[in-house]
Amino acid sequence: MLNENDPFSAYRHTTIDARAAAANPHEMVRMLLDGLLDELERTSGFMQRRSFEQKGGSINKCLNIVHGLDSMLDLDNGGEVAANLNKLYDYCSRQLVTASVENNPQALTPIIKVISDVRAGWANLN
Repeated sequence: MLNENDPFSAYRHTTIDARAAAANPHEMVRMLLDGLLDELERTSGFMQRRSFEQKGGSINKCLNIVHGLDSMLDLDNGGEVAANLNKLYDYCSRQLVTASVENNPQALTPIIKVISDVRAGWANLN
């Protein structure tokens, strides 16, 4: 959520919006993967501090990003790669719900590993 009293937050939000508007699909996926990794770190911190309301909002952001990544897949023409990514994103969604219900930051570790691996592979496509 944008904080009116935080000029850095407003700047960051505007910068991200501008980058997203100018991004091609490849860059958009990279931005989403980076954003998901950042949000997963925040989620872990909220879990550790037992900040349940913030954790819930952060989990929701993570789920929205994962669903956004999944919706960008071309399952009809993407072959095995798209099908495997679809399965990975489904796993991440289920694991996020489990981590949230259990308030277990360690349950985020496999998601971070999967998304980091996808991000590394995506970077090699450049």
